[in-house]
Amino acid sequence: MPTRRILAGVIATAALAGLGLTGAATATAATAQGASSYVTPSQCREGGGTPAINEEGNYCKGGTHDGEKVD
Repeated sequence: MPTRRILAGVIATAALAGLGLTGAATATAATAQGASSYVTPSQCREGGGTPAINEEGNYCKGGTHDGEKVD
């Protein structure tokens, strides 16, 4: 009997932990696909990119902020 209770508790805990992880992943994905982000020229350079301020669109080229708008 005690073994069944422990096993049931372990299964319930694992199930709830799994739900928590999938909820966190969904929330992260939702924020990553939100509105277009802006970076400063300094942030663009720190990320390894080059701010293309004089070109149409003012985007960061290369690095971790590639394609993000420079403001």
